[in-house]
Amino acid sequence: MNIPFSPPYIDTDIENEVLDSLRSGWITTGPKVRDLEILCAQVAGVEKAVGVNSWTSGAALVLKWLGIGPGDEVIVPVYTYSATALVVLHAGAKPVMVDVLEDFTIDPAKIAAAVTPATKAILAVDIAGWPCNYNAIKEVINTDEVKKQFKASNDIQKAFGRPVLIADAAHSLGATYMGKPAATASDITIFSLHAVKNVTTAEGGIICLNLPAPFSNTEIYNWMRLNSLNGQTKDAFTKTQGGGWRYDIVSQGLKINLPDVCAAIGLAQLRKYPNLLLPERKRVFDHYAAFFSKKGWAIVPPSHDQERSSSYHLYPIRIKDITEDQRDAMIQKMADAGVAVNVHFIPMPMLSLFKGLGYKIEDYPQGYKNYAHEISLPIYPQLTNEQCIYIEEQLEKAHTEVIK
Repeated sequence: MNIPFSPPYIDTDIENEVLDSLRSGWITTGPKVRDLEILCAQVAGVEKAVGVNSWTSGAALVLKWLGIGPGDEVIVPVYTYSATALVVLHAGAKPVMVDVLEDFTIDPAKIAAAVTPATKAILAVDIAGWPCNYNAIKEVINTDEVKKQFKASNDIQKAFGRPVLIADAAHSLGATYMGKPAATASDITIFSLHAVKNVTTAEGGIICLNLPAPFSNTEIYNWMRLNSLNGQTKDAFTKTQGGGWRYDIVSQGLKINLPDVCAAIGLAQLRKYPNLLLPERKRVFDHYAAFFSKKGWAIVPPSHDQERSSSYHLYPIRIKDITEDQRDAMIQKMADAGVAVNVHFIPMPMLSLFKGLGYKIEDYPQGYKNYAHEISLPIYPQLTNEQCIYIEEQLEKAHTEVIK
């Protein structure tokens, strides 16, 4: 049996939506991006959503709007994909890494210990589709102590009066928090629509705006749309309508817009997501959980509790009492059996760039422990129950052989 790790979900509806874009004669940013933004805002439970060409671009635009730059600090979890910290470095600010909890999410107590007057934002990461404890994070950033030491460097930061809570929700489209879409739990949420995500546009991202008063989410949406297109007052589609060719450049924007031909994939997928694609991911997750919860050597990832439910993006099982080398040996045995698995993620201090910046993995014991024991199993709607059984059997076999 040959089981890939994360193939995209493509059916005739998706193919037809892309063909519709191709045949329309308009393939860059236009009506399908707008439709995707509207539908994503509805699914996420927010007022406005902005389509961009990647999660990273979306985060860069958010930090640009906030005016975060040299001398500023942004708190990030040590356990995440490197883009979370790289975007902070690109802004000229300092990523302040803190350790995570056993469930992979950022530790609110570590956030509290890391806040300084230079802290402008918290980038909290929903690993594997499992939301962070947002209420605990908000308790930290809303304390009198944190607010008193907060030093705003512009009017936007002054209006917040505290560090901004940004959700790196690359994995968690469809997750819930306190009975609502998880995107409603933070000030700004950024989804990834990368090829391996629950909903994809091949490459892409969505910024969801849930800003408190006195901000206008509509006004900020308009700013972000404009600044995702070089600060140009009319996008290319608008310029083609009725002789409206004249435009102006009113800000030093970026070029990070999402094309219609890509948005078409995500639009067709998102229409199916709540009632088909997400439940099918849950089916695979529950199949694994029923099997591995009976194995004393396995730590089953969380899927729901009184506050949260997952989007089932990954199945990050952990193996008890093994070394990193033993974990790697199990991964090789899975590959030999035709099952593609992965690891999410290598903690950033173990990567050369961040080592060179002075970060040390020894400072983050829980992050390293999670990593050394973790194996991500395939989870996607096309996976059959027969394939799930084969994956379960092969992982148990790999464990037995490696431990012996």
